[in-house]
Parts: sequence; structure tokens; C-alpha cells
Amino acid sequence: MMARLTKIIGIMALIMLLCNCKATATTSFTMAHGAIVRGDSTRQQITLVFTGHEFADGAEHIRKILKKQKIKAAFFFTGAFYRNPTFIGNIENLIEDGHYLGAHSNDHLLYCDWDNRDSLLVTHQEFLNDLKSNYKEMERYGITKKQGPYFLPPYEWYNGRIAEWTADQGLQLINMTHGTLSHADYTTPAMLNYRSSEVIYKSILDFENKNASGLNGFLLLMHVGTDASREDKFHIRLEALILELKSRKYNFVGLEEILAKD
Repeated sequence: MMARLTKIIGIMALIMLLCNCKATATTSFTMAHGAIVRGDSTRQQITLVFTGHEFADGAEHIRKILKKQKIKAAFFFTGAFYRNPTFIGNIENLIEDGHYLGAHSNDHLLYCDWDNRDSLLVTHQEFLNDLKSNYKEMERYGITKKQGPYFLPPYEWYNGRIAEWTADQGLQLINMTHGTLSHADYTTPAMLNYRSSEVIYKSILDFENKNASGLNGFLLLMHVGTDASREDKFHIRLEALILELKSRKYNFVGLEEILAKD
């Protein structure tokens, strides 16, 4: 009887060990304040992420480069972007090409204070109303919550409470991977934080060179359009960046793939 019990305990321990190994494999993402901010850092995979609210001047160029390079990217647009009649063609083209289209809030609200992250600037109801309005606009293009389960917060700024509210709606909050200046492509010369396309490009390659895990699992965020006062458009350098990173053996994969659980 004792031998049989020992055997059963041994089997159970093995099962628990296997389960724990699987849990580790399926939770290999980097999290920050409840949001996924990076895929598996042991795999040479990158997902290109583009956000849009007011501008879309780079949309067609970005689309052509992605098509040429056979890359599926992720596009997160606000409800205002989805509503804009000028952008209808851009949105339909991205859908046709098989890219991921998701939500970025309806009115591009600032959820929490820049200096005190824990200080919310919206109520729960304001958050819900805004989020639902974003998805309502997406439904006009046939995009449901099931088809767009990832939510990228406006300004890429949020806190744990926003992540909880997002999860309550059956969605997963995600954000860009920090470390490079890719997201600074929206800045204009009049801004104190202005960064030229050369500086942005160099920051990406410098990070890749200096870090052991390079850009593995990166959600590399850029903007689909910028204010006209920024004449140095970073999307013009997109293909050069892609080719350089491909030469360094990186694979560009879709959002669903980089965030897939094993």
C-alpha cells in the first residue's frame, strides 16, 4: 500500500512539474502595470505596431513597404480615426492586407497623471464609455472584440487600474516595448522632446547592439501619421530599418503570433 501511495505521489509531482514548465513557457512575456509590453525575449521576433488618431499621411507608404516585405503589422486606431471619412480607404486597405486592427481609445484620453501615475484622470464609467465607443466604430469595419482582443492605451500611458478595467471587458492591455525612440516619430521641431529620424533610427540599432536580448520580442511602436510641421518623416526610413533588422536575423511576425501562448 505504501509503495502504491509513493508511486502516486511521484506521478502527481511529475504532473505538477510539467504544468509548472508549461506555465513558464506560456507566461514568457514582459509585463508592466498589468499590460504585456514585450513578447518572448529569447526569440528573434519583432512586431511592428502603428498607432493613429489625427494623422495618416504615412499610411499608404507604410502599407506598401509592409506588403513588399511580406510583413503583417498591428494598427491601433482611435474611434476618431475610424470615423474620419478621409481615412476609410486606408483602413479598408489594411484590413484587406490582413493586418491586425485594434482599439486605441475613442477620443485619445489621458488616463492618468504624467507625474503621478497612480492618479487617475478618468472615472470608471468614462473609461468604459470611451472604450465601447472605440469598438463601436470598429464594428463598422466588421472588427469585433473577439477579432481585436488587444487594447493599446492612448499616449501609451496607463496604470494597473486601467489594466484591470480592460481585463474586466474581456480584453488584454498591451503597450510598446520601451528602450528605443521609435515612438518619438510624432515629435515636431517646435517640441522640446523633438527627435530627428536619424536619431530615432540610431536609437533602435544602438539598443539592439548593446542589449544581450537585442530587440527580441519587441513591440516596436511608431505612428501612422504625424503633423505636417514634421517634414522629417520617419516612415520614409521604414524599409531601410526592416532590411537592416532582417540582415540581423530578426523575423517580423504578426501581433497574434508574438503574443501566442505555447
